[in-house]
Amino acid sequence: MTEPVIVSKAPPDSLFELATDQWTEPYWQAAREHRLVWPTCTACGTGREMGAPFCHHCLSQEITWKPLSGRGTLYSYTVVRFPLIEAMNDCVPYVPAVIELEGAGGHRLISNVVGAPLDSLHVGAAVEITWHDRADGVTVARFALADNGN
Repeated sequence: MTEPVIVSKAPPDSLFELATDQWTEPYWQAAREHRLVWPTCTACGTGREMGAPFCHHCLSQEITWKPLSGRGTLYSYTVVRFPLIEAMNDCVPYVPAVIELEGAGGHRLISNVVGAPLDSLHVGAAVEITWHDRADGVTVARFALADNGN
């Protein structure tokens, strides 16, 4: 008898509450349009940390939002198999992950990997963005293993 394939699930919407400010609102607006963008310093062209109020390279506060492909690499992850709170009972296994984004100059996004067989996950795996449109109008970036299965 073969073992069933166990795939990663998503956390419940109820555990995430969005709070934006002038440094993150453009990201969330683009997400609602199913576009991935990344903050870039207008003055020196350096990629910025998400939410940073100034460039860590030149200290400018000028910012532009660079479109990204939505592809990346699984930089780090863990598999949560046991729910610590009741709201997670139907959501395990859950895979919180750090995604190194293609074209973001080494910057990474914390997200989660969904719909992936757990035995296929590994550091360095190619991933691509999927969008989750919530009932409250918020759109959240999630990632799935890319077809090439690197």
